[in-house]
Amino acid sequence: MTIRVLSIFALSALLAACGPANSGSTADSNNEDVAVEDSPTDSLINPGEKHFASLKQLTFGGDNAEAYFSYDNTRLVFQAANEAWDAPCDQIFYMPLSGYEGSRAPMLSTGKGRTTCSFFMPGDTTILYASTHLGGEECPESPPVVNGKYVWPIYDSYDIFVANMDGQIVQQLTDRSGYDAEATLSPDGSKIVFTSTRSGDLELWVMNTDGSDLTQVTDGLGYDGGAFFSPDGSQLVFRASRPKTPEEQKAYKDLLAQGLVQPTAMEIYVCNIDGSGLRQVTDLGGANWAPYFHPSGEKILFSSNHHVEGGRQFNIFSINTDGTGLEQVTFDKTFDAFPMFSYDGKYLVFSSNRNNGGTRDTNVFLAEWKD
Repeated sequence: MTIRVLSIFALSALLAACGPANSGSTADSNNEDVAVEDSPTDSLINPGEKHFASLKQLTFGGDNAEAYFSYDNTRLVFQAANEAWDAPCDQIFYMPLSGYEGSRAPMLSTGKGRTTCSFFMPGDTTILYASTHLGGEECPESPPVVNGKYVWPIYDSYDIFVANMDGQIVQQLTDRSGYDAEATLSPDGSKIVFTSTRSGDLELWVMNTDGSDLTQVTDGLGYDGGAFFSPDGSQLVFRASRPKTPEEQKAYKDLLAQGLVQPTAMEIYVCNIDGSGLRQVTDLGGANWAPYFHPSGEKILFSSNHHVEGGRQFNIFSINTDGTGLEQVTFDKTFDAFPMFSYDGKYLVFSSNRNNGGTRDTNVFLAEWKD
């Protein structure tokens, strides 16, 4: 899915249908049950963020999100919308773990259309990403709020590409009308999981890294997306909507026919890479999304707004794969999402509205992780 970075200003629209908006702090009584421990002395770490030994801001300005590690854990590839970087809508960039302040990060996408969901390929000499540039060089229009509800666009011009570190496209992996995006790789680099409308609904598919051996993974009505492999490559974790009532199903189908999806009711699911063993991990209500496996393979980190009245605040949570042991990881009052661990498990990268001076900027942060 083209994940537009959700600043605190956008969040008020996102949850317009989920209850009245709060003023000031959006934390509600659910947070009273969360144990808050002292954090290390670090101006970027909030009280209660006990899993962060240190925290560093890597970008400064614009909308920066979905930062993912290279296999050797020395670089990050990410998407950004930043006028100062000649990126009026999301394009793909990369940076060292030291980050970029002031200067422009190198762009790996074409600079045309809109891109999403980049990921390093094995060997760290190429990257995978989805782009709409074949459907037009301009940024595709973002949809307005529909009937008072925030929606995500499902651009049918998205296809999946491989580019080298000079930004040259070396392979096109999908070539069809319809949405193909949200691609990520297995830890061994042999498989790609992505979301596609090729079956008529937003389902997960798996293919080889050359685009061959396409296999449909999910088939339940609703949006399945943002999938990642488990550390051993045997399972997938993803976000999903599952409209239940006839009214909910009709509303979902009507929006999908317009190339839209409403992301305000999603839960976290896990299944084997062939689709077997499907199970719902969270049952929290609200929007639960951006999941990623803990290096142990026994926990999942994800972003959620279930804990605040009105849903205008997103924090990162941890949960066991069996649905027990819910723990709040970040305690920012605005927006934290897109957590990903380095392959050696030492670092967690995520995106946040913290330390943005009250602007709409969303930046990338690197935490030294401790269990």
